[in-house]
Amino acid sequence: MKNRELLNMGIPKGEKARLALELVRSARDIGMKKSAIRKTIKHLIEDPSSYVEDPFWRELAEAMGEAVVRTDPFVPREESAPWQQWGEDLDPKAIGQMENACALPVSVAGALMPDAHVGYGLPIGGVLATEDAIIPYAVGVDIACRVKMSVLDMPVASLDRYTNQLTKALTEETRFGVGAAFDKRTRRDHEVMEQDWGVSPVTAQHRDKAWKQLGTSGSGNHFVDYGIFRLEQDDLGLEAGEYLAILSHSGSRGTGASVASHYSRLAMSLHPELPKELRNLSWLDMDTEVGQEYWAAMNLMGDYASANHACIHNTMIKALKAEVLLEMENHHNFCWREIHGGRELYVHRKGATPAGEGELGIIPGSMASPTFVVRGKGKEQSLRSAAHGAGRVMSRNQAKSTFSWKDVRPELEEKGVTLLSAGIDEVPGVYKDIHKVMSQQDDLVEAVARFEPKIVKMAPPGEHSKG
Repeated sequence: MKNRELLNMGIPKGEKARLALELVRSARDIGMKKSAIRKTIKHLIEDPSSYVEDPFWRELAEAMGEAVVRTDPFVPREESAPWQQWGEDLDPKAIGQMENACALPVSVAGALMPDAHVGYGLPIGGVLATEDAIIPYAVGVDIACRVKMSVLDMPVASLDRYTNQLTKALTEETRFGVGAAFDKRTRRDHEVMEQDWGVSPVTAQHRDKAWKQLGTSGSGNHFVDYGIFRLEQDDLGLEAGEYLAILSHSGSRGTGASVASHYSRLAMSLHPELPKELRNLSWLDMDTEVGQEYWAAMNLMGDYASANHACIHNTMIKALKAEVLLEMENHHNFCWREIHGGRELYVHRKGATPAGEGELGIIPGSMASPTFVVRGKGKEQSLRSAAHGAGRVMSRNQAKSTFSWKDVRPELEEKGVTLLSAGIDEVPGVYKDIHKVMSQQDDLVEAVARFEPKIVKMAPPGEHSKG
C-alpha cells in the first residue's frame, strides 16, 4: 500500500500517514496479506477505539486522536436547536433528517426549504448553522454545485433563426456525464489551476483530473440551456424586455466528490459514538488540522466550480461571437462563515440558495418550467436562505417506471422546448411545481426576472449522480 491509498482511505496526511505506512510495512513483513491489511485499516478508521488494546495497531488507533476518547454513548441535546419549515406536504423522512441534525450538540439553528427532499445526513433543501464545526455531508457530495446565467446581446429570434449554430456551440464546447473530460490538447485554461492545490491530499492527487474536467457538466440534474430571459421592468442594469440567455447547473465534478467522500469518512471515524441514523452528520471541529484542511479544500472546490461554469459560458459565448450584458451565479452546496444573532456560525446550505438582504440568486425549475432570478429579503429565521430549485417528488427508479418519452415529448413541444439529451428521470414530472415552491417562500425572496428554457442539454440516459 502507498501513501496515496492510505490518504484515500481516510488516514490524514502527516504523522498519522507516516505511522500507518510503517505499520503496513511491518504487517507485510510478518506475512499479513494486503487485502487483510486494507480491511483492518478500514475498520480502524471507522472505529479506532476498538483497536486501542491491540498491541500491533494500538499506536495508530491512538494517533487517530479524538475518536479514541469518544467512547461514551451519544447524548442528544436536551432541547433541539430551533428550526423552521417553509412549504407544505414535505417528505416526512426529510423532516426527520432535519430534526436529527438539530439534535447534534454542535447545532445552533436550522431551516427547511419548500423544495426539501431526502439527502445524505442533512436533507436537500436543508440549512444548518453550527458553532466551531463543519459537517461534510451537510455541504453535500457535489461541493459548490451552482447555477450561472449569462444574458447575451443576441436577439431572442436567434433561437429559431440560428438554431444550428446555438446547438453546435453547446454540444462542442462542453461535455456531459460521469467522467466527462477534455484531453490535454483541448482542456480549458483558468487561473484557478494556479491556486494552491496542495491544501489537501485529495485536491493534490486530483489536480490533473480536475483540469481535464474543467469546463464540463456533470450527470443527473446538471444542464446547460438556452432560453428567454424576461425582465418585466428596468432592473439589474438592463431595460425591461426579452433577451437570449445561457443557464448552466453543475458543480465541482469528480474532484469535489472525492473531497466530500474523503472528509466524510474522516468525520465518521472521529465520531464512533453517533448512532447509525446520525453517522452521516458527523462533523469536523474547526480548531483541528483536519477541520481546517477540509475548509480549505471546500473553498478551493468553490473556486473550481465557479471556474468550471466560467469556462462553459466563455467558450460558448466566444463560439457565438456574442457579448455579455449581464451575468450572475450562486453556490447552493456550500458552507459559509456568517454572523447570526451576534455569533459567528458555520452555515451549511445543502441545496439552498443564499438570500441575504438584496442578494441576487437563481432558482431553477425544470426543463419545461421557468427559472427565477430572485432578490433576497434577508429573513433571519431562514438563516437568510431560500430554495435552490423545484425539488424532486420521486426517486430516479420511480421516474423510470412512471414516465415514457412518448408521454413527455408532447409537453416539451407545447412549451417550445428542444431537448438535445437527458434521462427519463429528469423529465418535468419528477419535480415539484416551481410556481408553488416560489409562492411558499415569498417572505424569503422577491422574483425580479425569469428564464424560460428553449434548448436543453443534460447528460445522456444512463449517466447518474449521487446527489
